Parts: sequence; structure tokens; C-alpha cells
Amino acid sequence: MLAANLMSLGLWLFQAEGGEAAGFDPLSMWHSMGWPARFVVIVLFIMSAWSIGVMIDRWIAFSSARKQSRVFAPAVAGALKDGKIDEAISIAEQNKRSHLAKVVTAGLQEFQAHQVSTEIPGETIEASKRALERAAAIVHAELKRGVSTLATIGSTAPFVGLFGTVLGIIHAFQGIAGSKSTGLAAVAGGISEALVTTAIGLFVAIPAVWIYNYFTTKIESFDVEMDNSSSELIDYFIKRASRGKK
Repeated sequence: MLAANLMSLGLWLFQAEGGEAAGFDPLSMWHSMGWPARFVVIVLFIMSAWSIGVMIDRWIAFSSARKQSRVFAPAVAGALKDGKIDEAISIAEQNKRSHLAKVVTAGLQEFQAHQVSTEIPGETIEASKRALERAAAIVHAELKRGVSTLATIGSTAPFVGLFGTVLGIIHAFQGIAGSKSTGLAAVAGGISEALVTTAIGLFVAIPAVWIYNYFTTKIESFDVEMDNSSSELIDYFIKRASRGKK
């Protein structure tokens, strides 16, 4: 809404300067801008393209992880219930995009490497627990990859737009000095240029902040799922150890 109001005000100023409403299009505005303001717009569009790329990449990664986890969780639970650790590892390897599979695989492989008899020493369970924690930390970093960029873009894009606004105001005062007039026509071009860069900055920042918060919530839910899976797997190892001692 704020960006639309700024664009409307820029349109009014452009018309006051003698332009037609039909000429208020991106190409016309681009030609009316000075190179400093054009540089600001280019930077903002690069930031926008980068944030869109991160959004698409993380959306695909999160969707794939969610879908594979829904298939993986019941399948591996059934294999472990029957005591088929090799089968559970095989199922995990078939669902490599699943965040749960990456964590569970690390714990199962560590457990299998230390399993030398039916009696499982406490050191084996501790080693598996550490493997699960390391895997969870690695997966968390993978899930978060690029997401912090959205926060950076969301927080800096308005200031980049504000920088363009300052350049536009300077341009407006240069127009006053050049025309030796203080009328609206002398400043309309510079102010219009300033408002457009501000609007673009907000247009880039608002979606980036919104998607960053959304992705952060998703990552937190993934972390909870990985913690729960790790705890359940450790409980499974402990139960196996208890049965082995009998």
C-alpha cells in the first residue's frame, strides 16, 4: 500500500512536470533517471533476483524433504521394529533428500559400526548419540543455507532505496539551480525519481522479510522433528541394549 501511494505521488509529479500519464511506464522512468539512480535500481533488481532464487531453491528443498520424510518415517519405523537395521539404512539411503533420513542414517551407521555382539555397551549408544547430534547440526546448516540472505536483503533494500531517494532529492535541487526556478516543474523529475527508488526498495524488502520469517518457522519445525527422531532412535538403542543383557 505504501509503495502504491509513493508510485501514485510520483505519477502526479510527473504529470505536473508536463508528462502524460501514458508515458509513466518503466521505460520512460528509466530514461528520465540519472545514472546514479539507475545504478540504485540495478542494485535493487539484483537483490530482488537473488532473493527470488533463494526462495525457489529453498521451497523446492523443503517440499522435497517433507515429501520424502512422510514416506521414510513409517517405513524405517517398521524396519526397526522388526530389528532390520540394514534394511532401515537402505530405506534411509533411498530418501537422501529427507532431513530425517540424513540424521537417522548417521545414528544407525554409527550403531552398526560398534555392534560387535548382541550386548551393546553404553559407549556405543553414546557414540550413536554424538553422531545424531553432528548430523542434525549439519542438516540444520543445509536447511538454513541462503535463508539468512533474505534477512539481509529485507533489512538493507529499504536503505538502498533511501539512498536512491537522497540522490533524487539532490537531482531535484540541481534542477532548481539549473533552471533558477523554484516551481514544481523544476523539482518534479528529481522527486519522482526519488519516490520510484523508494517504492522499488520496499517492493524488494517486504517479500524477502515475509518469506524469511516463513522459512525460519519451517526450519524450526524440521529441527523439532529431527530432535524427536534422534530421541526415539536413542530409546530404541537402549531397549536393544536391555534385551541384549537378558
